[in-house]
Amino acid sequence: MDSIINFQNASIFQDNYLVLSDVSFKVDKGEFVYLIGRVGSGKSSLIKTINAELPLKEGTAEVAGFQLENLKTRQVPALRRKLGIVFQDFQLLTDRSVYDNLLFVLKATGWKNQAEMEARINEVLEKTGLEHKHYKMPHQLSGGEQQRVVIARALLNNPDIILADEPTGNLDPETSESIIKILFEISSTGRAVVMATHNYTLLKKYNARTLKCENGKLSETGHTEEIDFTLLE
Repeated sequence: MDSIINFQNASIFQDNYLVLSDVSFKVDKGEFVYLIGRVGSGKSSLIKTINAELPLKEGTAEVAGFQLENLKTRQVPALRRKLGIVFQDFQLLTDRSVYDNLLFVLKATGWKNQAEMEARINEVLEKTGLEHKHYKMPHQLSGGEQQRVVIARALLNNPDIILADEPTGNLDPETSESIIKILFEISSTGRAVVMATHNYTLLKKYNARTLKCENGKLSETGHTEEIDFTLLE
């Protein structure tokens, strides 16, 4: 398989504080990977390093063809176009409709043709089951629907990688399950999905390879079916 994320002997810093050391792992195209660990263990810092929000100061890492250790500031927008980000707290623009939220992103990332933009928005809304909600304002949507908009937004530029940081953190169990199903479907289309989570109920139900942040290290714990979750509580 082709690796789309490849970290070797990397150190992950938040400001000047070392969060994770000697980080080495690969994620292949089309692979779904869980990132687990307690709050403050480094999950979000690792995700922020993958999307170049935090600089890589030590070690090497390649993400979607970009070398993070010598990434220039001018290259960051091009890298981020290869990534789709799904946040726990949605981060939708509350003053505009679902359609206009998505249109804003397309315009901001260089799309110009109105017909192409409209077609792309309709496509991602259909993929996330929101084709009849395009005119709604964020406050008119449930939490699950808002998270689907966030996933639709993440898919707009046809990214190679989806980074989901606690995407079910604010959702009830049934809605959480519908969100994870969408993310698994996305990985089946050839995109890598990295999902940081502490929702162990979902992990037990949807088996995938798992990486764990603990005591300043990142370790491979196998697949979720092999994990003793009582040790994680």
